[in-house]
Amino acid sequence: MRNNVILDYFRGVWSELKKVTWPSKNQVINHTIIVIVSATLAILLSSVIDLGLSQVVELVVRRES
Repeated sequence: MRNNVILDYFRGVWSELKKVTWPSKNQVINHTIIVIVSATLAILLSSVIDLGLSQVVELVVRRES
C-alpha cells in the first residue's frame, strides 16, 4: 500500500509538470536583466539614504560635543 501511495504522488507531480508553461529563453533573459537592474537601483538608493542619514547623525553628534 505504501509504494502505491508514493507512486501515485509522483505520477500526479509528473502530470502537473506536463501542464506547466515554461518561459522562453528570451523571457528568462529579459526578466533576469530586469531583476538585476532593479536590485542595483535598490542598492544604490538605500546606500545614498544611508550615507545621507550618517552625515546627519554625524553633524548632530558634533554639535552636541
